[in-house]
Amino acid sequence: MVGLEACIFVTVIIGFLALIYKPNLFMKIIAMDVMSTGVIAYYCLTASRTGFLTPIITGKKSTLTYADPVPQAVILTAIVIGLSIQALMLVATMKLAQENPTLEVRAIEKQYWP
Repeated sequence: MVGLEACIFVTVIIGFLALIYKPNLFMKIIAMDVMSTGVIAYYCLTASRTGFLTPIITGKKSTLTYADPVPQAVILTAIVIGLSIQALMLVATMKLAQENPTLEVRAIEKQYWP
């Protein structure tokens, strides 16, 4: 589990650093998606610590450990919201690309805020 947590942490850090250092607006959107994927993966990892089975009531007494269903629902909601925000950012970037010849953040800033 420690190796998996480290990989997830590295994914979040890579997304964060790319968000800071990439000058292209499109690459910043992709970096936000990478960072979001790492956060969702970490949340799924912590939600499945107690067990991996789906909690289905069968009427029998069971000694198996089940995964908590509440984080699963929260993660589904986070995925849908993340997808819609990413689509909105991409549409805004497309609109900005129609008006500007570049998607470099500094060039856009100089054009709108001299």
